[in-house]
Amino acid sequence: MPAQPVAAITQTAQAGTLMPAAPAVPQSDVPAYETKGRRDPFTTLEVVTGPTGLTVATTKLTGIVRGSSTLALVETPDGIGYILRAGDTLGDGRLVEIGADNVVFAVAAKPGAPPSRVVLKLAAK
Repeated sequence: MPAQPVAAITQTAQAGTLMPAAPAVPQSDVPAYETKGRRDPFTTLEVVTGPTGLTVATTKLTGIVRGSSTLALVETPDGIGYILRAGDTLGDGRLVEIGADNVVFAVAAKPGAPPSRVVLKLAAK
């Protein structure tokens, strides 16, 4: 076997054998991604949380469904609806309890503040 440069040899942890490293791919051979109006899956998503993201305090309780399990129907200010069970997370809070006409969320603590609870009541019509 011909001698290989030290930089081109890697050691696998499982077998303990020496293997040549994969050759670098020239940039001219890498295909370009064409978005065609879609989000580029190779870019990092920016996750928005906290005051600029969805908060439980800005949502409203629109319904409670009782059956084999109890579900809460919650709507955000922009009209998007969510169907939640106890233990589900929405924005900055976790649904703790579903009552007869209300739901209770445990809201994540802000730095320097204790965790709080937000109660959403079903609007009477």
